[in-house]
Amino acid sequence: MKRSWFLFISIASLAALFVLLGVLQYNWLSRVSDADAEKMQKRLNSDAERFATDFNREIQNAYFNFQLDTENWKKRDYREFNERYDFWHGKTAYPTLIANFYFIENRDGVKPLVYDAEKHTFNETEWPQTLRDLYSRFSDDKGFEPIYDDIPALVLPVHESDEIAVRHIFIRTGDKNELPPAEPPKRYGYLVIMLDRPTLTEGILPDLASKYFPDNDFKLAVQSKDGDTVFQTQDAVATPDASTNLFDLSADNYFIFANRDLIPPGEKKREVLVNQRVEGHSVSKGRIETRTITGGASSQSGTFRLEIKPDTQLRTKVFDRTASPDNEHWRLLLQHRDGSIAAFTNGTKWKNLGVSFGILALIAAGIAFVLISAQRAKRLAQRQLDFVSSVSHEFRTPLAVIYSAGENLGDGVTTAPDQISRYGNLIKAEGKKLSGMVEQILEFAGARSGTIKYKFAETTATDLIDDAIKGCDSQIVENNFSVEKDIADNLPPIEGDHEALNRAIQNLIANSIKYGNGKKWIRLSANNGDGRIKIAVEDHGLGISKRDLAHIFEPFYRAKDVVDAQIHGNGLGLSLVKQIVDAHGGKVIAESEVGKGSRFVIELPQSKTK
Repeated sequence: MKRSWFLFISIASLAALFVLLGVLQYNWLSRVSDADAEKMQKRLNSDAERFATDFNREIQNAYFNFQLDTENWKKRDYREFNERYDFWHGKTAYPTLIANFYFIENRDGVKPLVYDAEKHTFNETEWPQTLRDLYSRFSDDKGFEPIYDDIPALVLPVHESDEIAVRHIFIRTGDKNELPPAEPPKRYGYLVIMLDRPTLTEGILPDLASKYFPDNDFKLAVQSKDGDTVFQTQDAVATPDASTNLFDLSADNYFIFANRDLIPPGEKKREVLVNQRVEGHSVSKGRIETRTITGGASSQSGTFRLEIKPDTQLRTKVFDRTASPDNEHWRLLLQHRDGSIAAFTNGTKWKNLGVSFGILALIAAGIAFVLISAQRAKRLAQRQLDFVSSVSHEFRTPLAVIYSAGENLGDGVTTAPDQISRYGNLIKAEGKKLSGMVEQILEFAGARSGTIKYKFAETTATDLIDDAIKGCDSQIVENNFSVEKDIADNLPPIEGDHEALNRAIQNLIANSIKYGNGKKWIRLSANNGDGRIKIAVEDHGLGISKRDLAHIFEPFYRAKDVVDAQIHGNGLGLSLVKQIVDAHGGKVIAESEVGKGSRFVIELPQSKTK
């Protein structure tokens, strides 16, 4: 009882431990999943911003690089423009990005000028319909925008001004109300930069997608502000995990230059883009002159502070944008291919939980198997002890008879011939019992070790039953049993070891005699069913309980009721029957009911020979 309670407490403690480990594993993996989702989201946002930065840099370079002093346009002096075009064309990775340039003077009845890249000059041309429609959109000061992504085109205004062109460094400042507002200058004209859409959708966007999302873990799409898909890599993006604007001309922290040769050597490593024309009026004067200007690198309204240090080549502009432009043009959308980052990390979490719980289950199963094996080993050890005890008891009786008969013969207690003959037969019978038990033990050991070699040959169910009854004739007669036979006609032959199968049937007959319980009747039958020969041995004896029926073919197993009734046996008979039948490719079936008897059926395959 103490051992049973100890085993129960041990199993309960292990179960509680595994439940605790499962809960801890779930909580830990949930935290890891949340951390992974947050990390992936940050990395995705960063990659999206870098994607947008690279794209916008190409657009900004194409835009800011061609800002010229108004006098150049008035005098039709295109040397600086050509210099800038050659510089941009030699530095950009996408020289086909700009499809064409148009300059339109801001007065009625003027024809546009179109740039001839080969001759490096602007020539008058007729109004293309696309340009005429575009001009009607940006010529209105209130509706002006520098970006028209539907065409696509960039529009750079050229302002009337008498100020000189200077170089700037742009830095944000938080003092929005520090400077008074200024009136925007008048526009002399417009430089229209026509962009090549295939270069954008088949060159820049695919290259950036391969650069920042090479593993195709995310679906990528670029949509216009009208919701039309401009570019996508996989399926359509339904619910984006991250998004950012493209076509952004906000020029923060850039060098703006008029003459690249004047840039100090220490500044060449920084991002060099364009020059900016200063427009505005003086607020105060001194060693550092501060000006308020309107406009800016993106030609959008804003208030700026310009600090110009006298007698220096580099002048610094500090600006603060007070009006935010509408940057809703193209928009980059990113969605994980599993639906979302949350869905991916959640799926990964459940996979990891499945693996970890699987490992815990394997460990638990391993422990359970160890416990079961230990219990089975314990039961087997106990059965082996019972077997030794039973065999010793079985050996003791015939040995005692042999010893007593031999002692009487040796001491000359009896000299009559008939008495000597009776003692001799007694010794012979008991010796035969001992020999049978030894043979049974040796056969069991040989079958377990696989050393028994069966001699297969054709035999019949009739011969097997007749020989088995003959071999058990002395037991049948001695115990006054009646035997019935019911053998079907024309049964097919069986391929097997006749002697081994005969011993199996004899074991079943011996069990029916041993457990007859006073009902001295045995029936042996044979018939053909489903291509198999079925040999049955049945009796009206003690019967076997359902609890014991599942274990009767295990070696050394003896039912508790049999042990309590002190019926002799060693628990090997039925185990040997099963081993012999299994070796012949058959099976043995036991049917029994307590108090009504038992029926054992041996099913053997028919002989394959005709």
